[in-house]
Order: sequence, then structure tokens, then C-alpha cells
Amino acid sequence: MTGTGQGIDSVGIIGAGQMGSGIAHVAALAGLRVVLVDVRREALLQAVATIARNMDRQAQKGAIKEADKEAALARIVTAEENDALSGCDIVIEAATEREETKLAILKGLVPHLKPEALIASNTSSIPITRLAAATDRPHKVIGMHFMNPVPVMKLVEVIRGIATDDPTFDAVQALAHRLGKTTAVAEDYPAFIVNRILIPMINEAAFVLMEGVGSVVAIDTAMKLGTNQPMGPLELADFIGLDTCLAIMRVLQDGMGDGKYRPCPLLVKYVEAGWLGRKTKRGFYDYTEDPPRPTR
Repeated sequence: MTGTGQGIDSVGIIGAGQMGSGIAHVAALAGLRVVLVDVRREALLQAVATIARNMDRQAQKGAIKEADKEAALARIVTAEENDALSGCDIVIEAATEREETKLAILKGLVPHLKPEALIASNTSSIPITRLAAATDRPHKVIGMHFMNPVPVMKLVEVIRGIATDDPTFDAVQALAHRLGKTTAVAEDYPAFIVNRILIPMINEAAFVLMEGVGSVVAIDTAMKLGTNQPMGPLELADFIGLDTCLAIMRVLQDGMGDGKYRPCPLLVKYVEAGWLGRKTKRGFYDYTEDPPRPTR
């Protein structure tokens, strides 16, 4: 691999969930060879089915050609073991937003990589410098935070750790552009740019609800029509996952040491109840009904 993004021909992705499958989708369409790894075989099967379904949708809309779809799907291989990543030029970790999980993945990954391989984390809040320190190549580790859903959202936050070198930064900037993304460069502070601003807004919306200032519908309607957002903050929280929102608030609270990042007790209660949003069919809205009914 050369020091440029054009020298990245193969991408490994760890984690076949919503984010990992989305990254695989855009990488394969950009002409890159993709190795998608997950310890759960069923997650890999589901990811490939989701990618195929989403590419079908793009083809039907005329956004891509049928031949491009077939070629892209053929570039994706799946595996349950990290040794499948040995030939990759860059590996993007896209596991759940828990630091201990990501650290364990990175430590287990390193022995399988070629010396020049880069490592990126799709973390939305955890310090890159701390993740990089768990590897044998901190200078080749960087944050590459994709937005959800990856095939639709244009932004990638690029976050340098304290040790990240210029060739790694340049290669990842070029890779993001090859994937059709616009980059925003963020310093390595808790939650970076997007979630440093977005998640406290969601947390504040939960406080407004808890204090009875407005109902779920009133809060979401006010923010949609009053600030021209496509989704209200509580609806968006359900889409992101309330457990993820809470985890990011705790990263902010621990990392910044400021009381303004205290997680809303109502948000904590919802997570403790297992009401995590769309993925569990219940959060600030009940998704077993159509249209979804507010739960408070």
C-alpha cells in the first residue's frame, strides 16, 4: 500500500451490524474489496441480505446500474475469524459503542494484520488516542466516524489521535472521498463534533419531557417545525438507540467532568427498562403500533 487513499484497495470491517454493513455497502460500490468479519454467522448473513436489498433499491431508482450492483456484491466476502483480514490495507472497527469491547477487538486484531495496514475506528465518542494505545501501531490508528444510515449520509468525521501520522490521515481523507463522503476533521475530545452537540440536545429533550414542560409529540413537533429538523430529538433518539445515547452522555460526563453532561434520569430509566428505541420496538414511542404511539 502507498501512503495515499488510492493505494487502499481492500477494506476489512469488524462488526456486521447496521454501521458495518453500511460501510461494506459503500466500500464495495466504490470498487474496493471488502472483508466483513463478525463472530456471529447469522449477523453476516443478515448483513449481506440487507446490503443486497439496499442496492436493489438504488438500482430501481436508477442511482446505480444493475451490473454495478452485481460487481459490488461479488467484492464482499464474509468471515468469522480475524485471520481473514491479513491482506487488508485498512481495517475499520464498527462494533458496539463500548470501550472495553473495542479495546478487546483491537488487541485481538493486531496479530493478524500486515505491518503497513491502517486501523480506523467508527467510534462516535471514545477517544482515538486511548484506542490507539492498545495497538502496536498508534501512528496508523485514526477515527473514521460514519453517520447512520451510511449509504445515505454524506458525512464522515475524521479524528486524529495524538500519535496519528500524516500519511495515515491523508490516506483516510482520500478513502472517505473515494467513498463519496465529505469529511469534517475533529480533534480527539470526547464525542468529537456531531455527538458533542447532538446527544446533549437529545438529553435536554429528555429533561424537558421528564419535567413535564412538553409531551413527546409537543417536543418533537416543536423542534421539527421550529428548527427545520427532519426528525424531532426524541424520535431521533429512538432511531439511534437510547442505550447508545446514554453511553455517549457517560463518555462526555467522564471525559469533560462537567455537570452539564449529566444523563437525564428518565433516559437512564428507559434504558434500564430495556426500552432502547426502534430496535426493541419501544422507546419514547411504541413501534408495535402504526403510527407509533408516544409512551409518555
